Amino acid sequence: MSLPTLCSQIGADFSRGQLRLTLNREAQKNALSLAMYQSLTDALRWAAGQGDVRVVRLCGSGDSFTAGNDLADFLSAGELNESHPAVQFMRAVRELPQPLVAEVNGLAVGIGTTLLLHCDLVYASEDSYFQLPFTRLGLCPEFGASTLLAKRIGHVKARELLLLGDKLEALEAERLGLVNGVYPLERLAEEVDWVCAELGKLPPQAVARTKALLGEVEAWPTDRVIERELAVFAECLRGDEAKQVISQLMNKGNA
Repeated sequence: MSLPTLCSQIGADFSRGQLRLTLNREAQKNALSLAMYQSLTDALRWAAGQGDVRVVRLCGSGDSFTAGNDLADFLSAGELNESHPAVQFMRAVRELPQPLVAEVNGLAVGIGTTLLLHCDLVYASEDSYFQLPFTRLGLCPEFGASTLLAKRIGHVKARELLLLGDKLEALEAERLGLVNGVYPLERLAEEVDWVCAELGKLPPQAVARTKALLGEVEAWPTDRVIERELAVFAECLRGDEAKQVISQLMNKGNA
Protein backbone atom coordinates (compact mmCIF):
# COMPACT_ATOMS: atom_id res chain seq x y z
CA MET A 1 0.00 0.00 0.00
CA SER A 2 1.72 3.15 -1.17
CA LEU A 3 0.51 6.72 -1.61
CA PRO A 4 0.21 8.15 -5.13
CA THR A 5 2.92 10.56 -6.25
CA LEU A 6 1.90 14.09 -5.23
CA CYS A 7 3.27 17.52 -6.07
CA SER A 8 5.77 19.13 -3.69
CA GLN A 9 3.10 21.57 -2.47
CA ILE A 10 1.11 18.78 -0.84
CA GLY A 11 2.58 16.82 2.03
CA ALA A 12 1.14 13.39 2.79
CA ASP A 13 1.71 11.07 5.71
CA PHE A 14 -0.13 7.86 6.49
CA SER A 15 0.15 6.43 9.99
CA ARG A 16 -2.11 4.47 12.35
CA GLY A 17 -5.11 4.67 10.04
CA GLN A 18 -4.82 8.43 9.51
CA LEU A 19 -3.96 10.07 6.20
CA ARG A 20 -2.67 13.56 6.89
CA LEU A 21 -2.60 15.95 3.94
CA THR A 22 -0.75 19.24 4.41
CA LEU A 23 -1.01 22.29 2.18
CA ASN A 24 2.63 23.25 1.83
CA ARG A 25 2.98 26.57 0.06
CA GLU A 26 3.80 28.91 2.92
CA ALA A 27 5.10 31.87 0.92
CA GLN A 28 1.71 32.10 -0.82
CA LYS A 29 -0.31 31.46 2.35
CA ASN A 30 -1.04 27.98 0.95
CA ALA A 31 -3.05 29.40 -1.96
CA LEU A 32 -4.27 26.45 -3.99
CA SER A 33 -2.61 25.87 -7.35
CA LEU A 34 -3.92 23.55 -10.06
CA ALA A 35 -1.19 21.06 -9.18
CA MET A 36 -2.31 21.13 -5.54
CA TYR A 37 -5.91 20.50 -6.52
CA GLN A 38 -4.86 17.57 -8.68
CA SER A 39 -2.70 16.06 -5.94
CA LEU A 40 -5.41 16.48 -3.31
CA THR A 41 -7.87 14.79 -5.66
CA ASP A 42 -5.47 11.92 -6.28
CA ALA A 43 -4.84 11.49 -2.54
CA LEU A 44 -8.54 11.54 -1.63
CA ARG A 45 -9.47 9.07 -4.34
CA TRP A 46 -6.65 6.81 -3.25
CA ALA A 47 -7.83 7.01 0.37
CA ALA A 48 -11.41 6.23 -0.63
CA GLY A 49 -10.27 2.83 -1.90
CA GLN A 50 -8.12 1.93 1.10
CA GLY A 51 -9.75 0.01 3.95
CA ASP A 52 -6.82 0.83 6.23
CA VAL A 53 -7.48 4.57 5.97
CA ARG A 54 -9.91 5.38 8.78
CA VAL A 55 -9.75 9.20 8.71
CA VAL A 56 -8.35 11.93 6.47
CA ARG A 57 -6.93 15.05 8.09
CA LEU A 58 -6.36 18.29 6.20
CA CYS A 59 -4.13 21.05 7.53
CA GLY A 60 -2.00 23.98 6.39
CA SER A 61 1.67 24.68 6.92
CA GLY A 62 3.10 27.86 8.41
CA ASP A 63 0.64 30.48 9.66
CA SER A 64 -2.26 29.72 7.29
CA PHE A 65 -4.79 27.07 6.38
CA THR A 66 -5.25 28.46 2.87
CA ALA A 67 -5.71 31.85 1.23
CA GLY A 68 -8.03 30.22 -1.31
CA ASN A 69 -7.38 29.92 -5.01
CA ASP A 70 -4.24 31.06 -6.75
CA LEU A 71 -6.38 33.11 -9.13
CA ALA A 72 -3.88 33.42 -11.98
CA ASP A 73 -3.24 29.70 -11.96
CA PHE A 74 -6.92 28.93 -11.51
CA LEU A 75 -7.92 30.94 -14.57
CA SER A 76 -5.22 29.35 -16.71
CA ALA A 77 -7.04 26.02 -16.65
CA GLY A 78 -9.69 27.35 -19.00
CA GLU A 79 -13.38 26.52 -18.83
CA LEU A 80 -14.73 25.65 -15.40
CA ASN A 81 -16.18 22.25 -16.22
CA GLU A 82 -16.00 18.70 -14.85
CA SER A 83 -12.41 18.29 -16.00
CA HIS A 84 -11.15 21.36 -14.11
CA PRO A 85 -8.86 20.31 -11.22
CA ALA A 86 -10.85 22.36 -8.70
CA VAL A 87 -14.11 20.70 -9.75
CA GLN A 88 -12.46 17.29 -9.58
CA PHE A 89 -11.30 18.11 -6.05
CA MET A 90 -14.80 19.12 -4.98
CA ARG A 91 -16.12 15.84 -6.33
CA ALA A 92 -13.45 13.84 -4.49
CA VAL A 93 -14.28 15.59 -1.21
CA ARG A 94 -17.96 14.86 -1.62
CA GLU A 95 -17.34 11.21 -2.46
CA LEU A 96 -14.86 10.46 0.33
CA PRO A 97 -16.39 7.72 2.52
CA GLN A 98 -14.09 8.28 5.51
CA PRO A 99 -14.43 11.21 7.93
CA LEU A 100 -12.64 14.35 6.75
CA VAL A 101 -11.23 16.42 9.61
CA ALA A 102 -9.94 19.97 9.08
CA GLU A 103 -7.26 21.53 11.27
CA VAL A 104 -7.44 25.27 10.60
CA ASN A 105 -4.53 27.46 11.62
CA GLY A 106 -4.56 31.12 10.61
CA LEU A 107 -6.54 32.36 7.64
CA ALA A 108 -9.13 30.34 5.73
CA VAL A 109 -10.26 32.37 2.72
CA GLY A 110 -12.66 31.53 -0.11
CA ILE A 111 -12.60 27.80 -0.72
CA GLY A 112 -10.59 27.62 2.50
CA THR A 113 -13.93 28.30 4.21
CA THR A 114 -16.42 26.73 1.79
CA LEU A 115 -14.42 23.49 1.96
CA LEU A 116 -15.12 23.34 5.69
CA LEU A 117 -18.84 23.00 4.98
CA HIS A 118 -18.04 19.57 3.54
CA CYS A 119 -15.72 18.43 6.33
CA ASP A 120 -17.12 16.20 9.04
CA LEU A 121 -15.27 17.87 11.89
CA VAL A 122 -13.47 21.23 11.98
CA TYR A 123 -11.10 22.56 14.63
CA ALA A 124 -9.36 25.92 14.58
CA SER A 125 -6.71 27.91 16.40
CA GLU A 126 -7.73 31.01 18.34
CA ASP A 127 -6.01 33.29 15.83
CA SER A 128 -7.82 31.81 12.84
CA TYR A 129 -10.30 33.73 10.77
CA PHE A 130 -12.65 32.87 7.94
CA GLN A 131 -13.54 35.03 4.95
CA LEU A 132 -15.67 34.69 1.82
CA PRO A 133 -14.61 37.67 -0.31
CA PHE A 134 -16.36 36.54 -3.49
CA THR A 135 -18.30 39.76 -4.16
CA ARG A 136 -15.15 41.80 -3.58
CA LEU A 137 -13.56 39.84 -6.41
CA GLY A 138 -16.56 40.21 -8.68
CA LEU A 139 -17.45 36.57 -8.09
CA CYS A 140 -20.17 34.53 -6.40
CA PRO A 141 -20.10 31.70 -3.82
CA GLU A 142 -18.87 28.22 -4.78
CA PHE A 143 -18.82 24.64 -3.47
CA GLY A 144 -22.47 24.83 -2.41
CA ALA A 145 -21.92 27.73 -0.01
CA SER A 146 -25.04 29.52 -1.30
CA THR A 147 -27.19 27.00 0.54
CA LEU A 148 -24.86 25.15 2.94
CA LEU A 149 -23.62 28.20 4.82
CA ALA A 150 -27.14 29.36 5.66
CA LYS A 151 -28.07 25.87 6.84
CA ARG A 152 -25.01 25.81 9.07
CA ILE A 153 -24.97 29.29 10.61
CA GLY A 154 -28.36 30.82 9.73
CA HIS A 155 -29.57 32.96 6.86
CA VAL A 156 -28.89 36.33 8.48
CA LYS A 157 -25.20 35.76 9.15
CA ALA A 158 -24.68 33.83 5.92
CA ARG A 159 -25.99 36.72 3.85
CA GLU A 160 -23.74 39.13 5.72
CA LEU A 161 -20.63 37.05 5.15
CA LEU A 162 -21.37 36.26 1.50
CA LEU A 163 -22.51 39.74 0.48
CA LEU A 164 -20.04 41.89 2.43
CA GLY A 165 -17.12 39.47 2.53
CA ASP A 166 -16.15 40.45 6.08
CA LYS A 167 -13.87 38.39 8.29
CA LEU A 168 -15.29 35.95 10.83
CA GLU A 169 -13.13 35.38 13.90
CA ALA A 170 -12.58 31.88 15.25
CA LEU A 171 -14.57 32.16 18.48
CA GLU A 172 -17.55 33.62 16.62
CA ALA A 173 -17.26 30.82 14.06
CA GLU A 174 -17.45 28.33 16.91
CA ARG A 175 -20.47 30.06 18.41
CA LEU A 176 -22.26 29.98 15.07
CA GLY A 177 -21.45 26.31 14.50
CA LEU A 178 -19.01 26.63 11.61
CA VAL A 179 -16.29 24.91 13.65
CA ASN A 180 -16.45 22.26 16.36
CA GLY A 181 -13.80 23.68 18.64
CA VAL A 182 -11.25 26.46 19.02
CA TYR A 183 -7.93 26.01 20.82
CA PRO A 184 -4.69 27.89 21.43
CA LEU A 185 -2.39 27.29 18.46
CA GLU A 186 0.06 25.28 20.56
CA ARG A 187 -2.73 22.84 21.53
CA LEU A 188 -4.53 22.57 18.20
CA ALA A 189 -2.57 19.68 16.69
CA GLU A 190 -2.77 17.71 19.94
CA GLU A 191 -6.55 18.09 20.10
CA VAL A 192 -6.98 17.02 16.48
CA ASP A 193 -4.63 14.08 17.12
CA TRP A 194 -7.01 12.90 19.83
CA VAL A 195 -10.13 13.30 17.66
CA CYS A 196 -8.55 11.41 14.75
CA ALA A 197 -7.37 8.65 17.07
CA GLU A 198 -10.88 8.26 18.49
CA LEU A 199 -12.39 8.07 15.01
CA GLY A 200 -9.81 5.46 14.11
CA LYS A 201 -10.94 3.22 16.97
CA LEU A 202 -14.54 3.05 15.79
CA PRO A 203 -15.97 0.34 13.51
CA PRO A 204 -15.14 1.77 10.06
CA GLN A 205 -18.22 0.55 8.23
CA ALA A 206 -20.51 2.06 10.86
CA VAL A 207 -18.67 5.37 10.59
CA ALA A 208 -18.87 5.32 6.79
CA ARG A 209 -22.58 4.45 6.79
CA THR A 210 -23.31 7.20 9.31
CA LYS A 211 -21.42 9.78 7.25
CA ALA A 212 -23.20 8.70 4.07
CA LEU A 213 -26.58 8.82 5.79
CA LEU A 214 -25.98 12.34 7.11
CA GLY A 215 -25.23 13.58 3.62
CA GLU A 216 -28.00 11.65 1.92
CA VAL A 217 -30.95 12.83 4.03
CA GLU A 218 -29.92 16.40 4.79
CA ALA A 219 -32.85 18.00 2.95
CA TRP A 220 -35.41 15.25 3.40
CA PRO A 221 -38.64 15.56 5.46
CA THR A 222 -38.28 14.01 8.92
CA ASP A 223 -40.63 11.07 8.28
CA ARG A 224 -38.62 10.08 5.20
CA VAL A 225 -35.38 10.39 7.15
CA ILE A 226 -36.70 8.09 9.89
CA GLU A 227 -37.73 5.53 7.28
CA ARG A 228 -34.33 5.62 5.60
CA GLU A 229 -32.50 5.43 8.95
CA LEU A 230 -34.44 2.31 9.90
CA ALA A 231 -33.53 0.65 6.61
CA VAL A 232 -29.83 1.42 7.01
CA PHE A 233 -29.97 0.47 10.71
CA ALA A 234 -31.38 -2.94 9.78
CA GLU A 235 -28.61 -3.43 7.21
CA CYS A 236 -26.01 -2.57 9.84
CA LEU A 237 -27.53 -5.01 12.31
CA ARG A 238 -27.19 -7.80 9.76
CA GLY A 239 -23.55 -6.92 9.12
CA ASP A 240 -20.53 -8.64 10.64
CA GLU A 241 -19.25 -5.46 12.24
CA ALA A 242 -22.29 -4.88 14.45
CA LYS A 243 -22.62 -8.58 15.25
CA GLN A 244 -19.03 -8.67 16.47
CA VAL A 245 -19.35 -5.55 18.65
CA ILE A 246 -22.68 -6.63 20.13
CA SER A 247 -21.33 -10.11 20.82
CA GLN A 248 -18.34 -8.66 22.66
CA LEU A 249 -20.60 -6.44 24.75
CA MET A 250 -22.89 -9.35 25.64
CA ASN A 251 -19.93 -11.51 26.58
CA LYS A 252 -18.65 -8.78 28.88
CA GLY A 253 -22.05 -8.58 30.53
CA ASN A 254 -22.09 -12.30 31.16
CA ALA A 255 -18.55 -12.40 32.53
